[in-house]
Amino acid sequence: MSTATGALRPFTGVEVGSSLPELAIPLTRTLIVATALATRDFQDVHHDPALAVERGSKDVFMNILTTNGLVGRFVTDWAGPQASLRRIAIRLGAPNYPGDVLTLTGEVISNEAGVVTVKVRGVNSIGDHVTGTVTVARAAGGPQ
Repeated sequence: MSTATGALRPFTGVEVGSSLPELAIPLTRTLIVATALATRDFQDVHHDPALAVERGSKDVFMNILTTNGLVGRFVTDWAGPQASLRRIAIRLGAPNYPGDVLTLTGEVISNEAGVVTVKVRGVNSIGDHVTGTVTVARAAGGPQ
């Protein structure tokens, strides 16, 4: 696999089975509301507590676009500045509510020719919020 700028650089020293450093993200009401609005998701369940409760939720909850972004950030922060996202495939579970903490963990499941796939899990106090995989590549050139 190559990029428009050339060959991919291997992820050296990254073993299949390696764990990524855990990332804990406090789930504030501001984070949940602001990221829903930033992703242009104006569904009331993401910003209006009374309407969220009326629709059967205990409070506002995080949208999938925010979760997708946080999962991508988790992996690219670990992979470094030369990494680019190739694929994110996630499944949502328990909602992320204000006042909780989302803890992301990951494990390298593949490392071939400059492309790494990480199995990701994000949990909160209710259970698994997100599970899935993220594939990243690293272009040749630049810092490791």
